[in-house]
Amino acid sequence: MPAAGRAAFTGLYDTVVALTMRERRFRGDLADRLLADAGADGAQLRVADIGAGTGTFAIALATRGAQVDAVDGDAEVLARARRKPGADQVSWHEGRADALPLADASVDRVVCSLVLHHLADADKHAALAEAHRVLRPGGRLHIADWGAPRDPAMPVAFRILQLVDGRTTTQAHADGLVPGFISRAGFASVRVDDRLRTVWGQLELLSATKHAA
Repeated sequence: MPAAGRAAFTGLYDTVVALTMRERRFRGDLADRLLADAGADGAQLRVADIGAGTGTFAIALATRGAQVDAVDGDAEVLARARRKPGADQVSWHEGRADALPLADASVDRVVCSLVLHHLADADKHAALAEAHRVLRPGGRLHIADWGAPRDPAMPVAFRILQLVDGRTTTQAHADGLVPGFISRAGFASVRVDDRLRTVWGQLELLSATKHAA
C-alpha cells in the first residue's frame, strides 16, 4: 500500500500531511508519549514503526536516541525514506503490517501512524496481532489514526477523505471501532490519549499495553 494510499500521490505525501494534518503537533505529541518513560534520550528503547512511509517519524525517533526498525511494504517509499537526512540512523525493512519481519517479543514499542485506515478490517486485526507478537511483555502500542467524528463538521470532512481512501477500509474508524479491535488483539489499558481536529476529520492518538509476563 503506497504511503498516501495511491502511488500517484506518494510524491505529495509529506507536503499534504504537513499542511492538512497538524503534523508538528500530532507527531510531536506521539513521540513524547512513546518515549515518555525511556530516560532522558530514549537510549536502549527499541521501536518498530509499522507502515513507516516516507520515514519522517522514524528518523525523528532515531534522532531522539531510540533504536528504530522502520517497516513498510512499498519499496518506492522506502527508497525515498533512505535518502532523507538522518536515515542512516534507522534500520529499514520491506515488509507487510500483517507479516512483520521482526522476531517475537523483540521491541519495546510499536507505533502505527496513519496506517490502519488503509487496511481492510481483517487486515487491521492481523496487523494488530502482529504488533502484539513483536512487543515484549509490558511493551506499548501507539496509534495515530482517524476516530469517530465528534462535532457536526467532522463527518463532512471525513466523507471527503473516504472518497480518496475508500469507505471499506475507513468505516470502522468513522464508527469508533478501532479501540475494540485493539482489545481483541490481546492488549490491555486501551485508551484515547488525545484528539485533534484536522482538515480531513478527527485524528486520535491511542495507546495500549501488552500484558507483562
